[in-house]
Amino acid sequence: MSILDIKETLSIFLRGADELLVESELVKKLQKGGPLRIKAGFDPTAPDLHLGHTVLLNKLRQLQDLGHHVFFLIGDFTGLIGDPTGKNATRPPLSKNDVLKNAESYSKQVFKILDKKKTEIVFNSKWLDLLGADGIIKLASTHTVARMLERDDFSKRYKAKQPIAIHEFIYPLLQGYDSVELKADLEIGGTDQKFNLLMGRELQKHFNQEQQCILMMPLLEGLDGVQKMSKSLNNYIGIDEPPEIIFSKLLSISDELMWRYIELLSLEPEKNIKAWRNRVKEGENPKNIKVEFAKEIVARFYSVDDAEAAEVNFNVRHSGGIPEKSDMLDIDLSHLTEEFTVPKLLKHINFVESTSEAIRLIKGGGIKIDGKKIDNPKLFIEPGVNFIIQVGKRKFAQIRT
Repeated sequence: MSILDIKETLSIFLRGADELLVESELVKKLQKGGPLRIKAGFDPTAPDLHLGHTVLLNKLRQLQDLGHHVFFLIGDFTGLIGDPTGKNATRPPLSKNDVLKNAESYSKQVFKILDKKKTEIVFNSKWLDLLGADGIIKLASTHTVARMLERDDFSKRYKAKQPIAIHEFIYPLLQGYDSVELKADLEIGGTDQKFNLLMGRELQKHFNQEQQCILMMPLLEGLDGVQKMSKSLNNYIGIDEPPEIIFSKLLSISDELMWRYIELLSLEPEKNIKAWRNRVKEGENPKNIKVEFAKEIVARFYSVDDAEAAEVNFNVRHSGGIPEKSDMLDIDLSHLTEEFTVPKLLKHINFVESTSEAIRLIKGGGIKIDGKKIDNPKLFIEPGVNFIIQVGKRKFAQIRT
């Protein structure tokens, strides 16, 4: 790989990243020419991946596009312990069933972003179950309590005389040992994971392996703009949520937070993002940029058509007096194979007593789809679309076909 190629490759690695350790080592790995073994670990502590996770996942996809191989590591063993990172108290343990359910959900959702052909999903129980008490004791002997207390969150809890359970010291050792088993060339994690990521380097050295490099990505703030995105804090946007929910949540963030989200989540070329900033500087309403960004995110996890429909639904809901989703019927017709005209649909969902009544209402301008009156009683409902149908002033339904 030429110097120019290395420079261009490094710029992709570093875009949006907070810190790379150690750049000179990564350059040497890249000069060898083969695909890097890239590790990213996720403890399945909740059933859904959210946009905070995608900061790492987007970077992994970028590196896959460069030809590298990703190990998406699901911490089904470490998830039973609970990562103490950023916690001011011992995290309550999850049950094995909870971890397995969440792990299954992660496995399905991750390929909304990652390239399946260049991704290997691995579970750390495969080797940690086999480590046994003897192996864990040997692993624990590689580090001292004093070294563990150098970790910021442990240090704060120790000084505040808050309890630290012994098993919490084990967590970073096990996460680091994952890198040994995978022979990782590079591990990607959040900035809050620095201690754990460095542990991987130290253990690889202990086991006479070439040490992994570390790429740390910033943490994404939640919808509150203060604490990091977390389902437990209810400030998250799940990548498996319906398109209209993702869209409306993104529209709800502040104009200031919008730029943070764009910086960490948008895959638009940097020149396009610069153009967005210039448009706002010149007086354009930031909401217009927020809409474009929200549509980019929805299209990434669903489709361009779903993104367009989400925008229409949002505009209808916020300009036509349509109630929030919780106040309307939510009807899934995707399982049906027969074709529906609008009158037949209205009869099917019991919004009218007969198709002839529906036809009269349509001719009288009493039926709307996504806020627009329809005038064709023979209009067919297409499969694979979402829309809001309205009869009069009080009957609303979200239809999914």
